[in-house]
Amino acid sequence: MAIEEKTIQVGNLQWFYGEDNPVNETDKPPVLLLHGLPSQSFTWTAIMPDLAAQGFRSIAPDWIGYGRSAKPDKRDFAYTPDAFIDAFSALIEALEINRFYLIVQGFLASVGIQYALRNSDKIERLVIINTPISAEAKLPWKMQQLGLPFVGDMMTQDPLLVDRTLEGGSGYPISDEDLDVYRRPFLKSSDVGRSLMNTIRNIQLQQSMAEIEAGWKNWTHPTLLVWGLTDPWLSVEPAEKLAASLENAQLVKLEKAGHYPQEHWSEKVGEALVTFLRRKDVK
Repeated sequence: MAIEEKTIQVGNLQWFYGEDNPVNETDKPPVLLLHGLPSQSFTWTAIMPDLAAQGFRSIAPDWIGYGRSAKPDKRDFAYTPDAFIDAFSALIEALEINRFYLIVQGFLASVGIQYALRNSDKIERLVIINTPISAEAKLPWKMQQLGLPFVGDMMTQDPLLVDRTLEGGSGYPISDEDLDVYRRPFLKSSDVGRSLMNTIRNIQLQQSMAEIEAGWKNWTHPTLLVWGLTDPWLSVEPAEKLAASLENAQLVKLEKAGHYPQEHWSEKVGEALVTFLRRKDVK
């Protein structure tokens, strides 16, 4: 089945999301997939059919400010981690989802980890793909520039920043067909550039990483880390340390993949996800 494109109004915010359902109904919890910067839910389109083929319903939203979701002014949406977490929590409630598998990838998607640590009763299993997870993580200069006064205002209105960032992080060219999708929101409105700039300026990465590092002490849910080893921005060492410290975690390394493994190594990522999600719990 094709991925369905849907929208839902949650309070004063409209969310866009893609949904892929298995052929047969299932009692398995759904899989929620969260994208990073400066991406959108489209990044998961090669993964979602793999999940559906194995009986998993998957939902991939565009974050508020991105893709085809609402792009509110900073006076109406703070673009802080707490603002994104609260909005995501409201989305989960509006979709009437009680428990789910959570998959996160990239900068900004770390707020999904914060959500999971604060709402562990909602999480079935957690998958982390090249996402900030420790105090060692730093916002790459390529992204920091987008938040600078004047410079950021100009850069975030350039649709080619998507090409430079996605290709710079992955280390591989992205097809023109896919880049057309990623560029489209920037070509339609200046709002998406302002949302990106506001996110960079309010990302509070240091505080978020402190919360995440402290939260691992009480985390016992099955956890999978999938890491592209050629990521220029996030090294594998924190992932290795975390996998070793958690009682129910495993690490899959992708030697040739960069920051966005799902873009060029979707088959290997999909295989790792399906194996992990289908694995029987070890009591």
